Amino acid sequence: MKKFKFLSLFLVLALVLAACSNSNSSSGEGGDSGGSNDGGEGKLDIFSWWTGAGEEDGLNALIDLFKEKHPDVDVENAAVAGGAGTNAKAVLASRMQGDDPPATFQVHGGAELNEGWVAAGKMEPLNDLYEENGWNDKFPEDLIDMVSKDGDIYSVPVDIHRGNVLWYNTKVFEENGVEVPTTFDEFFAAADKLKAAGVTPLALGDKEPWTATQIFENVLLGQLGPDDYKKLFNGELSFTDPKVKESAEIFKKMLSYINEDHSSRNWQDASQLVANGEAAMNIMGDWAKGYFVNDLDLKVKEDFGWTETPGTDGMFMIITDTFGLPKGVSNPDDVKKFLTVLGSVEGQDVFNPLKGSIPARVDADKSKYDAYGQETMEDFKDASLAPSLAHGSAAAEGFLTKVNQAVNIFVTQQNVDQFIDSLDQASAELK
Repeated sequence: MKKFKFLSLFLVLALVLAACSNSNSSSGEGGDSGGSNDGGEGKLDIFSWWTGAGEEDGLNALIDLFKEKHPDVDVENAAVAGGAGTNAKAVLASRMQGDDPPATFQVHGGAELNEGWVAAGKMEPLNDLYEENGWNDKFPEDLIDMVSKDGDIYSVPVDIHRGNVLWYNTKVFEENGVEVPTTFDEFFAAADKLKAAGVTPLALGDKEPWTATQIFENVLLGQLGPDDYKKLFNGELSFTDPKVKESAEIFKKMLSYINEDHSSRNWQDASQLVANGEAAMNIMGDWAKGYFVNDLDLKVKEDFGWTETPGTDGMFMIITDTFGLPKGVSNPDDVKKFLTVLGSVEGQDVFNPLKGSIPARVDADKSKYDAYGQETMEDFKDASLAPSLAHGSAAAEGFLTKVNQAVNIFVTQQNVDQFIDSLDQASAELK
């Protein structure tokens, strides 16, 4: 029943967004993302939502590398713009249900892949590709587990983003004598000092509710630790657990330090407040680093700094973009050629420095990355990985939708008991 609920949800999204997506659906080379794969005579259409600064550059560099190695393969960048992937996922659902899959497509490792397209019987296993390329010891075991189901591997990770990062304006911290917080006690002490100085302590842009959900999942990770955090999503730990309620109380207190116009801002707008010095801190995935550097021309460790969100030292909230082989494509051998380039050291190192992410492989060339990238690559090797709920890795779409709704209400009403009850009711989706 779970796979049918998943597909029904995406069909609804596809119908609602089809007109918008079809009229403004692509960027890059050859942008018709709606054409039939068979009708394209085996064209390698690479489907993603990477159309923004940095990410589009990285994708184009990856495609250029592939063309160098395989000039005989006709490649199409079939990226769909808008909605932080919402439009792309709606178009993808329509194509997959219509037996018109793209040659390969971007999907987050974890539940979005495994409880979605793999459970629906839409993906081919890639165990042979991993064996041929010797990848089983080049990607961390926990990461391979995120792209596997029932003993088979279904996609190739191209990047790693970290979701538990607290970014801060170095000048604002220095001018106000604020130390970088590592615990919530230190965070709230710093926030009080900044607020008294007329600086917004914490920037939030929750025009799209996932940004607030991401803050809450960070608090959960810090309070529960990675093992109990994962147990929340496999049914071993209840959302009525005292530590979950404690996390909600901390989250509520954090909300007393945010900017008043948070609901009209997106994550970039919130990051802009930190860049401008109007706000001191922001909790966001490390695509924010790409935004600071590529869009705002800020200097790493000079204009902005970072640390793990309070309580999550040694933990890594992971978001990974992956690509796999859909069933029914007319050119599976060409897809495997692309996945081989994507999973290679050369492919990962041409893509990730431009996108602002770090490579999924543990043997990439650190010299190609900035100070943030190098530090994060080292952390990634040893940290305890935790899948992001906000980005579809920890639990299936039905549960995440209800959590986003509950978080959205909580940000406004801040009723802890009501919030916990909503999360507990939503957890029925996990069974």
